Amino acid sequence: MPQPKYRKIAVLGYRSVGKSSLTIQFVEGQFVDSYDPTIENTFNKMVSVNGQDFSLQLVDTAGQDEYSIFPQSHSMDIHGYVLVYSVTSMKSFEVVQILHDKLLDMVGKIQVPTVLVGNKKDLHMERVIKPEEGKKLADSWGAAFMESSAKENQTAVEVFKRIILEMEKADGNAPSEEKKCAVM
Repeated sequence: MPQPKYRKIAVLGYRSVGKSSLTIQFVEGQFVDSYDPTIENTFNKMVSVNGQDFSLQLVDTAGQDEYSIFPQSHSMDIHGYVLVYSVTSMKSFEVVQILHDKLLDMVGKIQVPTVLVGNKKDLHMERVIKPEEGKKLADSWGAAFMESSAKENQTAVEVFKRIILEMEKADGNAPSEEKKCAVM
């Protein structure tokens, strides 16, 4: 059995978009309904993707806004990023774009393994951002895109499995079904 790969993932976004709810749903399988602003929490979880075990360290960050100074700790030793906005908040969608720019400036790369997540998709009546808008933004970043509801365990699990696949792709370890070869 191969050794688990250690991966550190930062979860970033505007305040009250569901970063902690998404992370806790993935780690503990429960939805936390109460809102208690996060300073910063770290969670650990083992997960298996495509037969490879991953030892994940998830950094659930404090809500950022457009004026926040991007903390250096959010760019050091981080393998992948989950950028979260709420489909019910235009402000959070604008802030996530600013965060992505600050992130690239801090890391000094034009692209980093990222999943853009439109959270709270279960709140149909309050939705202000269409899935197509999120997809278009993610495409412009070269990032993966998903919508989720932290109330549903399945979508939370999918978000974190997707960032693992994005990190593996960046390391040149694309899943076997995507590898193509040509005989010359």
